[in-house]
Amino acid sequence: MFFTDKRNHPDISLKVCGYSRMLEIISSKWTVLVFYALENGSARYGEMGRRIEGISKKMLTQTLRQLERDGLVMRHLTPTIPPRVDYSLTPLGESLLKPMQELKKWTVDHYSDVEQARDHYDQSAVSQDFAENE
Repeated sequence: MFFTDKRNHPDISLKVCGYSRMLEIISSKWTVLVFYALENGSARYGEMGRRIEGISKKMLTQTLRQLERDGLVMRHLTPTIPPRVDYSLTPLGESLLKPMQELKKWTVDHYSDVEQARDHYDQSAVSQDFAENE
């Protein structure tokens, strides 16, 4: 991840940083919301579609397929009429749930601080732009 010769080489690389590759997987808002829909156990496709506000069937399907490909979600097919399909987190997915829950907690505790900082910055930027244009 880090290079020892800092004179001519970057010391942070997207190509070798596992953390940045993992962020690619979980940075989708739909991935995070699907995880939260599955945090208490398995759920059916339609149930997740109803619980996750704003997700289209196409996005739910794509997200579930990607998470299944990544080994984070498991699809269970029960051969009934009509077929019953349930999804659940794999052990690997469950191991990712705790850090995601910590991030959720941090967001609940601190996102209002982020919004205040943005407002302060935006007000300062407007004041600075106004002063520069005079």
